[in-house]
Amino acid sequence: MTEYGRGQGSEPWHPEDPLFGDQGWGAQQAASGQASYDGHQQQEQDPQQYHPQQPQDPYGQQPYAEQPQPHYGEQQGYVEQPQQGYPQQQYAQQYAAPPQQPQHYDGGWDATGRQAAMPYAGQQPDPYPHGYADEGHDLYGTPEAYPPPQPPAQRQAPTVPEVPEQGHEWNAEPQEENHPFFTGVDDSERDDDEPRESRRASAGGGGRDRRSKTKKKGKSGRACLVLAVIFAVGAGGIGYVGYDFYQKKFGSAPDYVGEGAGESVTIEVPTGAGGSEIGQLLKQAGVVKSIDAFVQAQNDDPKGKTIQAGAYTLKKGMSAASAIKLMLNPASRNSLIIPEGKRNAWVYGEIDKRLGVSSGTTKEVALKNADSMGLPDWAKGHKNVKDPLEGFLYPASYPVAKGMKPEDVLKKMVNRATSEYGKQDLAAEAKKLHLDGPWQLLTVASLVQAEGKTPDDFRRMSEVVYNRLKPDNTQTNQKLQFDSAYNYLTNQSNIKIGLSEINSNPDPYNTYKWRGLTPGPIGNPGSEAMAAALDPTSEGWMYFVATDGQHKTEFAKTLSEFNKLKDEFNAQSGQ
Repeated sequence: MTEYGRGQGSEPWHPEDPLFGDQGWGAQQAASGQASYDGHQQQEQDPQQYHPQQPQDPYGQQPYAEQPQPHYGEQQGYVEQPQQGYPQQQYAQQYAAPPQQPQHYDGGWDATGRQAAMPYAGQQPDPYPHGYADEGHDLYGTPEAYPPPQPPAQRQAPTVPEVPEQGHEWNAEPQEENHPFFTGVDDSERDDDEPRESRRASAGGGGRDRRSKTKKKGKSGRACLVLAVIFAVGAGGIGYVGYDFYQKKFGSAPDYVGEGAGESVTIEVPTGAGGSEIGQLLKQAGVVKSIDAFVQAQNDDPKGKTIQAGAYTLKKGMSAASAIKLMLNPASRNSLIIPEGKRNAWVYGEIDKRLGVSSGTTKEVALKNADSMGLPDWAKGHKNVKDPLEGFLYPASYPVAKGMKPEDVLKKMVNRATSEYGKQDLAAEAKKLHLDGPWQLLTVASLVQAEGKTPDDFRRMSEVVYNRLKPDNTQTNQKLQFDSAYNYLTNQSNIKIGLSEINSNPDPYNTYKWRGLTPGPIGNPGSEAMAAALDPTSEGWMYFVATDGQHKTEFAKTLSEFNKLKDEFNAQSGQ
């Protein structure tokens, strides 16, 4: 293909080219032996010289003389001659024009790039002012045609021809889709190692083949990579599942070694917690490495399942067996055990010690925030009560360790008491016993707990309380006369109290002076004392004396029996 859009062979570029048979410009083609557009062959050095050529017709056709034609675009008349030979193929370069007399114009281009006028004898009107007779439009003006040839002075460097549209030349290999949406490759990834100019230059033929091969290789590589990744992930998953199954069935649970070398931590074990729950708490705190290791160690130790609720001080990074051993040691427990019958004053002091706060801190918090501790409604609003929380610090074991707040510790105790008392309908039971609600029933249970020594004593002591509260009691005139109540108001535990001291103290908790029950509980009764308060004996007991002063309590029904027991007590005490 030449720069004029025509091929070097006998076939023109466009089969319907109006210059069909015209072999180019006279000044340009003469040197190559081609016929010029005016029908003359001229030498580039000497336009006046004329060299006739006598070509042979390879197809046996008779040679014919090519008529002179003006240049395309000029208003010169055309005299078309019927074409001979094949209509779709021209062999213009193999047919020579007959000898002509050289014309007296230079036939070339002037310095301005314009063609010199041809010295025709006369100007004839153009019989086809709007194109050829057999053409309805200018084929050089269509988008798919190449532009007409330019004069030499206006020619530029040839540009890279575009790839002909599909249908103009046959391509044995179908064009491959190269859009990133279909190929999965970004524009920046395609042929990055090749300069852009090289890619453009190779876009016509060989470049397209090379790019398609590169794409095919890239796709194959990606497919292999994806398969390799899938295979690796599958193999890894199968291996992990198999290893996990083996460890669960046959392997030992992960565990630390030794007694721990990390910092100390406090673990609170709730009431009723089993091995798995305790192991979970220890694992979260970093004490043991796994729950299974702790459960296994607990099963291996004969006393492993006797771990009680409470707070334990342990170390991080301990083996499960070491953790079990330490938790079974009472020294590791940071739990406060409240015995039955203990007063709130004793409980407050123990909390202060374990929390490391100043003495009286817990008591101050209790009195100030009593209404927000979780007391039931029936325990609020009573007059002359020394401590609203008395009777609600339920006897049990509670975790108490440094870092905890007094208010949080007290709330746990109150919640425990409320839960225990709520197991029965105390209001209905109090009504049966002629008491004014659950508050008085709890007060009776605290008195029984303070004066009784054994569970058998509790029921008889409960009967003594109810008999002295009866309106028809003429022996004590509804006065309880309990030393425990007087000791409560004085915050002491003295079994030897003088009559003058008792009779002179006007405190509402002085049962020697005032009739009826104390304003509130005088301690924290246990479950046995509460059960005895709900179910007293009916044997007629009115009096009792602690004959040994500590562990033995004897009961009497009449005043004479009481005086006899009293003389026996005085004899043993040296009075």
